[in-house]
Amino acid sequence: MKKSVAGLAGAGTLSLVPFQVFADVSEDGFIELRAKETSKNLISEQYPASILWTYNGESPGPEIRAKRGERIKVRLINELSEATSIHWHGIRIENSMDGVAGLTQDPVPPGETFEYDFIVPDAGTYWYHAHTKSWNQVARGLYGPLIIEGDSEDFDAEHDITLVLDDWLLGQDGTLDILSLGSPGDWSHSGRLGNWLTVNGKPPHEVVINAGEAYRLRLMNVSNARSFEIDPNAFDAKILAFDGQATPGAQELGYSPMVLGSAQRVDLLVQPKSGGNFSINELSNGQTYPMVSFKVVGNKEALSGAIALRPNDLPEPDIEKATTFKLHMTGGAMGRIGETTYNGETMSGDDFINFKQFWAMNGVANLPEEPFFRVERNENVIIEIFNDTRFLHAMHMHGHHFRIIERVGVSIDEGQPFKDTFLIGALQTTRIAFVADNPGKWLFHCHMLEHAAAGMTTWFDVK
Repeated sequence: MKKSVAGLAGAGTLSLVPFQVFADVSEDGFIELRAKETSKNLISEQYPASILWTYNGESPGPEIRAKRGERIKVRLINELSEATSIHWHGIRIENSMDGVAGLTQDPVPPGETFEYDFIVPDAGTYWYHAHTKSWNQVARGLYGPLIIEGDSEDFDAEHDITLVLDDWLLGQDGTLDILSLGSPGDWSHSGRLGNWLTVNGKPPHEVVINAGEAYRLRLMNVSNARSFEIDPNAFDAKILAFDGQATPGAQELGYSPMVLGSAQRVDLLVQPKSGGNFSINELSNGQTYPMVSFKVVGNKEALSGAIALRPNDLPEPDIEKATTFKLHMTGGAMGRIGETTYNGETMSGDDFINFKQFWAMNGVANLPEEPFFRVERNENVIIEIFNDTRFLHAMHMHGHHFRIIERVGVSIDEGQPFKDTFLIGALQTTRIAFVADNPGKWLFHCHMLEHAAAGMTTWFDVK
């Protein structure tokens, strides 16, 4: 019986700024990321250390920052015992740099290197993570923040705070539970859900900020499958961006709580009043769990004036000219999967369990030989997704951003900004629209990583 989050006691800490490690550039202009095993304590010194997989000995890995339009060069050095690759989540980059093993590149074998070199066209909050056996490698710690600054930022380094949210499945001794990785129960149900939460790799802690000053909090959910429920209204926060894409001005959230699905990001604006200490809490399952607390010092009055981010120059889809493609999601525990093919063969009997393929898209489990659809470059596309399962899914599109144009049976309105990841509930239908302006083979999958590994992965081709 594993202990709950509340059962693993960690000592709170006080810091003037959150824990962040920034990437260094080598003499040849590359940022070097060494994927390797690292011993790290996830709770406190009273517990033994876990063996994590990290970039440069840290999880999260070093924060990579660049300006919109700049070039990023990263040299991946694989010191792990298995092959790996890096995906640059949410960035509209050249297809060959997307990092999807088996689709856009070969996985990087142990002892080998791979050089990523790409231009970042859009400002915003993004992240990078392993994209070879992601269900295993991300769960062990292979991820980090990727921040692309706009031409002129309203927030300096002290007021621009990255918060990487993760959950870990720990055993009773307080170390990462490795033996449960790949559990068929996780793959066929809600995915791997942890019992210990961290922010920037640390247990619950306190951060000191100044009264009356504006802060940008960049929240990113890097967990394998957990959806965090938070309430920005509880501490008077406003929304600046979803998935890196700016909202039209700082907006109040018109509902509560916000559900931040696996791989999603949200940027919050806070301007605390004197004595207005607050916490960002996880509210799932009717419980309140403080993940990070903010101690507000000083008595400065907040300056008046609107704060807004400049939007990225994304192509607006023309709904009238769009071609619609339908995606039928099936399978999972308590679900109907129907006739399903895997690696070109129709599965039957024990095949689903033996191959651990419990989900399907349009009757195909996992990456099909033929794409979901092919379109010409700059064609307008609508994807109509029907979630014919009993579970929530976080659907992520590579290489593009889309607008949600219809959600059947959902009353939540987020102002419909551009996104790269969206949540779709059980038995719901969602329609998304985008301009297929980035040529190549692009993944479209559930970012609950066990679901993706167990069949919920497809791709499309932009000529």
